Amino acid sequence: MLNKLGITVGNDTKAANAFMKVFPNFFEVQYQKPSEYIKEFWKKYKKLPDTNSNLNGKVFEYVLATLCIRENILPVYLSAKVAFVPNVVYDIMFYTSERGPICWSVKTSLRERYKQADLEAIALKYVHRKALSYLITLEENEARSVKAKIKSGDVIGLDDVIVATSEDFNQLIFELKEFEFSEPPTVKVIESNQIITEEKVNKIK
Repeated sequence: MLNKLGITVGNDTKAANAFMKVFPNFFEVQYQKPSEYIKEFWKKYKKLPDTNSNLNGKVFEYVLATLCIRENILPVYLSAKVAFVPNVVYDIMFYTSERGPICWSVKTSLRERYKQADLEAIALKYVHRKALSYLITLEENEARSVKAKIKSGDVIGLDDVIVATSEDFNQLIFELKEFEFSEPPTVKVIESNQIITEEKVNKIK
């Protein structure tokens, strides 16, 4: 199912298998709030044997992507690259007519990794001034620390850091639904009304 939806590509089986063990059909999961969907999954997932930090991060992305499907926040882009933002792959991204790109940097835990998310957010906003960048995590204490850094100006690219099992996350999903989602426009690298072509030159000769 994940492969058909484009959430997984090729033989990305370990994380996909872990996800499917917990939610064999995520469309059937009952929940009242988005945060409950995350809590329900993570509680069951942590009981699985052989989970590790690398697997956790990828599975967390799948959980968030499937939540977006359930909440009809579409299209959603995973492992996305943005034109004119070199050497950055964004975890989850949306495109809106109002703000352009909206990015979720997905980290189960933060430690020093919030710095990478902040740099990626700065790079995105350098090209797309109205873009929004959120750091989505599961660690409350670390999130509180980074929130303080955003408030003090030590972190300047991220708009907010949000714990996916919190009421703040429910509010984020609610606010996202107010946007008009679409596919991003095709980028024309150069535009001009004054174009001198070889064809024009040959006609004058």
